[in-house]
Amino acid sequence: MSETYRVYWQPGCSSCLRTKEFLIDQGIHFESINVVESPGAMSDLAALGFRSVPVVARGELGTYCQDLRDVADFVGVSLAGPQLTAEQYVEKCQRIIAAAQRFACQLSGQQLREHFPGRDRPYSDLVYHIFMVVQAFVAAAEGGTLEYEWFERVTPEGLSDGPTLAHTGEQVKTGLQNWWRRMDRGLPAEMDTYYGRRDALGVLERTTWHAAHHCRQLQAVLEMHGVTPDGPLGDAELAGLPLPEGVYDNEIRMQPDPN
Repeated sequence: MSETYRVYWQPGCSSCLRTKEFLIDQGIHFESINVVESPGAMSDLAALGFRSVPVVARGELGTYCQDLRDVADFVGVSLAGPQLTAEQYVEKCQRIIAAAQRFACQLSGQQLREHFPGRDRPYSDLVYHIFMVVQAFVAAAEGGTLEYEWFERVTPEGLSDGPTLAHTGEQVKTGLQNWWRRMDRGLPAEMDTYYGRRDALGVLERTTWHAAHHCRQLQAVLEMHGVTPDGPLGDAELAGLPLPEGVYDNEIRMQPDPN
């Protein structure tokens, strides 16, 4: 009997959810391993040569899932590449940052300290993470490497309320705009990332939908608190992006049952 695929994931992770949905849509069975609840799972990943999630593995082989084309190749199916232009992705990134800024300002300091189910991530860290996703891309596109460390950053002390978080977002948005002007509205052919050397347009696509997916989660947080989002996400931000169907996770509810 052939070995079963294993998916290592954690709650609230955009690429984790997209990977699981993709495999389910392809009719590919897999063992689901939530590394937050599975002692030793990260050690198992390290033994395979991986240090972060999501990862799809089979036997002693595996692949990172940040680029879904890697997953498709690993399981033996085809997948199309980016569907939009670099300019369209950059414009959407700017709109997504602006939406995250608005949404952050609608949450109180106490609400920003609340946590997601199944994961130790307060909503303030989610806002900051959205900004860092874009900042990480800009840093790599300027000649560096897209490092996983960017995605582990938590909200620094002093950014405890919406307006101060929004100010950080404004700095990131300005940095993105300045980089795009310096690049004369073009991209390098490839970029270095922690999951290998990849075509820059594909990395920009992932940056955009990654930030957009977490912004969807932030909008859902507002709605859970009975707050009408200021300028809810629409086609200008989301159309054409390969987003997961779900918002948080297909195994853990974003809003726990009251009972």
